[in-house]
Amino acid sequence: MSTIVIQLPSAQQQKVHEYYEAQKLDRSGPGIIFAAKKNGTSITSYKSGKVMFQGVEAENEATRWGSPNTTTKVTSSKGDTLPPHFANKSVIGSDETGTGDYFGPITVAAVYVASDQIELVKELGVKDSKMLTDDFMRQIAPDLKATLTHSLLILRNDKYNEVQEKGWSQGKIKAILHNQAIRKVLEKIAPIKPEYILIDQFAERPIYYRHIANEKEIIRENVLFATKAEQLHLSVAAASIIARFAFLEEMDRLSTEVGTTLPKGAGQIVDEKAAQILLARGEDSLRSITKWHFANTTKASRIASKKRKV
Repeated sequence: MSTIVIQLPSAQQQKVHEYYEAQKLDRSGPGIIFAAKKNGTSITSYKSGKVMFQGVEAENEATRWGSPNTTTKVTSSKGDTLPPHFANKSVIGSDETGTGDYFGPITVAAVYVASDQIELVKELGVKDSKMLTDDFMRQIAPDLKATLTHSLLILRNDKYNEVQEKGWSQGKIKAILHNQAIRKVLEKIAPIKPEYILIDQFAERPIYYRHIANEKEIIRENVLFATKAEQLHLSVAAASIIARFAFLEEMDRLSTEVGTTLPKGAGQIVDEKAAQILLARGEDSLRSITKWHFANTTKASRIASKKRKV
């Protein structure tokens, strides 16, 4: 089935609506202003000015109105070679956040985006999450969670510190969480199977599978790895947004718990805030909200020690 999208000015878009009025469908959804079906082809028109044609006659119907949107973004992604037209396929994508932040958890999300959901996901505002602000992700993440089949895992600091002290690397932790999140999405969409699974690559394939070798169920079929994967398929971009939203919500909760706004990242401002918490609440409290093995712990301890002597 072909899918073609064109961008039209409002006057031309209105002409599309008038042309297909006799075949109009009663269809609702985020951003949809008109829908019809003709000759086995679905026509969906959006507030953004995009019109999507899906079906056996998609190309013929689309060419009545303009040229297909064939603009592509070139990325410097590394990893597996993706099949042609990968961005239009039905894919489970997975991504994580929080791994470089001293405060807060690691969150991992896996999301299934079917080929016929791609335009809807775009209408909801999804793109490379690194191009979106935290505030905007807070706005769109609830709609994504309500619309898309997904799995979200949150590894809070107490559990993170526990497994890290057992010798688990961040790579192993992430691999186990990705495998679990993907498995849960596969269970939710069964008997449907995605065409592919795309993991935002943080380890080479052999290392990833070495990390999860002891898991009861290991997902291998049609799994692809690529860096900057959020630019390659909307499923990974959506996963990144949902994971980030969960991280931000958890940071809000922890900030309320300790009575001060916790900064993100692992820079000097984080050291200062950690020292403040250490002095006010003690080591156990600081440990409960941080990745304890980070160098920030030692730096915060030094800052707190100097302040005690003043």
